[in-house]
Parts: sequence; C-alpha cells; structure tokens
Amino acid sequence: MKVWIDGAIVEGSQARIPVTDHGFLYGDGVFEGLRVYSRRIFRFDDHLSRLASGARCLGLTIPGGVEAARRIVIDTARAHDRNDAYLRLIVSRGEGPLGVDPTSCTNPRIVCIADQVSLYPEEKLRNGIDLVTSSLRRPGPDVLDPRVKSLNYLNNALAKREARRQGADEALLLNAAGHVVEASVANVFAVRGGRLLTPPASDGALEGLTRDTVLALAREQRIPAEERTLGRYDLLAAEEVFLTGSGARIVAVGSLDGLGIGKGGAGPITRRLSQAFEQCVRSTGTPI
Repeated sequence: MKVWIDGAIVEGSQARIPVTDHGFLYGDGVFEGLRVYSRRIFRFDDHLSRLASGARCLGLTIPGGVEAARRIVIDTARAHDRNDAYLRLIVSRGEGPLGVDPTSCTNPRIVCIADQVSLYPEEKLRNGIDLVTSSLRRPGPDVLDPRVKSLNYLNNALAKREARRQGADEALLLNAAGHVVEASVANVFAVRGGRLLTPPASDGALEGLTRDTVLALAREQRIPAEERTLGRYDLLAAEEVFLTGSGARIVAVGSLDGLGIGKGGAGPITRRLSQAFEQCVRSTGTPI
C-alpha cells in the first residue's frame, strides 16, 4: 500500500492523520474510489468531477483544486506500480478544535491510498453472492443527498455488519417507503423479462460510475435498460440480479433472504455485460 499524505508518499503503515481532523471526528469530508486497469485510471475525469461536486455541496475546498488532486492520484498510482489497483481519494475538512463547527477548520486535508481490494471470496464470485435485506433504512435526500459520497458511511457499515452476522455476503438497503436503494457499497441491477432495471437516484441510489457504464454498455449491446423503482419482489422474481461498483465491479447475486434468484450465479445478460465491461476498462482510461 502507498499513501499520499501531507505532500509525501509513504507506506501505508507510516501514514498518519491528527486525531483532531474533522474527517476522523465527524465524517466531515468526501471521497472517491477509483480503479486502475492495465495501468489506466478508469473514468478519471468523471470521478474528479463528482468529487468536486460533492465538496461544493459540503462547502469544502479541495486543496490546490481538482488539478492538484489529479496529480496526487497519478503520482500515488505510479508509486504503487501495479497494472491493476484500487485508489481511494479523500478530502477531509482538516484539523480543528473539538466541536462539530466546520468553520473552525481552515486547512482541508487530501489523502490518496493505492492498494489492492477484494470484496468477496472467489467461490462466491463464481456462484453468486448471498444478500439479506437490512433492517436499517437509507436516509432520504432531505437528510443527506445520496449523490454526495461523504465520509459518513455508518449506515452502510452497520447494514454490512448485519448481513455478515446473518451469514450473508452483502446487505440490501431499502428506503423509508420500502423501495430498493442499493447494497451497502454497490448499486443493484435486476433482469426481468430480458429488461435491465436499476433503482433511480430519486429513490436514494448513488449515481455510480460503474452503474452508468453498465447502462451505456447495455445500450450498445441492445439490451433494453431503464431506471425504475423496485421492490424486493422485483429482485426475487428476476431472472438475474447483480451488483456494480468501483470496488465490486460486476458481481452476480445468487440469493436474497435465503431464496434463490434465477438459476443461480451469473446469468446470460450478466455474463454479456461483464465481458463488455472488461473490454471497456482495459481499452479506455487515463494512462499512469
């Protein structure tokens, strides 16, 4: 692991932040998870644009601006020196006195981490992961707009913990109306009647960049696709269900709440999109 912090790239074990950093104390900040494929950063500009938008919504300044963040990410990826990698770019409010007041912090901090990531066991990736519906609900946009990737992921972390304690791989989150939002760290897709369906951002789903790529690939593959409000019924009645995310990529779902989905494992549309996605990420992106 390599980490860019306070102007230097160090080993992960040497990276430190002060305990008075408001990102640590209050989850006050934003982040992006990026992927390096074949020494290219996938959808780099889109990630930076989303980071800038999230920071603007929080009234948070990116130290040195977007171009400084761009250089930091590339330098960290080069120092990590892997053909494939996972990058985590973080902007926190920075150090300040105890107390939640964000105006007390005058120097935002930027951190970039480069490492490898594996979210699910290989066997589950082959056969489909197990989902359980979380008892927790995703807060509405009047609490915090889901399009802001803030450092406050407690809702997601507790949902994941609940799933793991029940022996499942991942949690399915619903909103207050009982509609499907997403998994703890990934978007959700269902295939019904040959149509690809995914919850809209208005229901609380993050507008994920992998999600957006999959929708574009579906159009290229002439697979009918749309954003639609979904319930648990839609997933259980689906021929295929899969998750998408920068960390997860495309992962088939084998069951929900102990009930099998489709024929289990990756179905034909999931496989087609996975193959198209692999070709896309290996042939596009910003070289490091």
